[in-house]
Amino acid sequence: MRTRRKFAVAISAALLLLVGLLAAGTPTPAAAQEGSGSVAVATYDLGDKAFTDPQTGTVSELRAVVHYPRRLTGRLPLIVMAHGSWWACDSKDAATWPCPAGSHPFPSYRGYDYLGDALANHGFVVVSISADGINQTSFDYGDRARLVNEHLRLWQQVASGARGQLSGHFVDPATGHRVTPEFAGHLDLTRVGTLGHSRGGKGVMWQASDKHRAEWPAGVRVRAVLGLAPVKFDIPEGDHSDTLITGLPFTVVTGTCDGAVHEAGQEYLDDLAGRNTVTDYSVSLRAPITITTTRPGHRRTSSARTTAPARPRN
Repeated sequence: MRTRRKFAVAISAALLLLVGLLAAGTPTPAAAQEGSGSVAVATYDLGDKAFTDPQTGTVSELRAVVHYPRRLTGRLPLIVMAHGSWWACDSKDAATWPCPAGSHPFPSYRGYDYLGDALANHGFVVVSISADGINQTSFDYGDRARLVNEHLRLWQQVASGARGQLSGHFVDPATGHRVTPEFAGHLDLTRVGTLGHSRGGKGVMWQASDKHRAEWPAGVRVRAVLGLAPVKFDIPEGDHSDTLITGLPFTVVTGTCDGAVHEAGQEYLDDLAGRNTVTDYSVSLRAPITITTTRPGHRRTSSARTTAPARPRN
């Protein structure tokens, strides 16, 4: 049952991001060749203190896992995924960053490997980033947004073929050996999608917002945003300018069984009612599933309901 649910989430995420990219007028990426071994995996790790936020001084790692079609053809869109809040270190007593002696960073960024694999099979290059340093030391969602931007800056170097910071740092996690994927010439950083869960969900909303889009690295264009059970609270109360997205297609996915954030993420669509210039979506995972759209210049009045097919018990 868990495998089926992961598969359903993976395919749903792929379709939602694809809808967003197509709504922005971008061509469909070619799917990876079917069959075992069609997706390759690499990691990179520049260290626990590789990035210092220029605004807050928060110290973060630059670490990620990359899923990509083994055979790179054409110029492929890039998806950046950001996990939410959890233990930063494998010792629950750890209270500092980097982790204290005898403790190691918790690999939350590897929790989306199944999703990275599914998206790479649809022709995307997928980067799942680690945010342990932020989880340990910061409650500033701008930190999460700027960490996404820093990874995008590194990938802009990769896409251009420049010898940037990631040169020589890609590693095959199965063997520990360095690999040299031929990403140069095969990435299109004007077709970027972002996906964030929980606190990472608010982070990607912040990164893509009207207010903060000028902070994107040069040459980068975010075309679609997906928040999976994103947290939703404004500081100060009622000021949602940091996460207001009026010109990009985005989707929020929430679940009625979510004991942490419930369906608060649906409020992101309420914030832009009557102000958006593209159609946005919210998906509520309940029985029956509810899909709501917010069209340009309208409030959330159009909705479609569909019941998921019955699943056999395991």
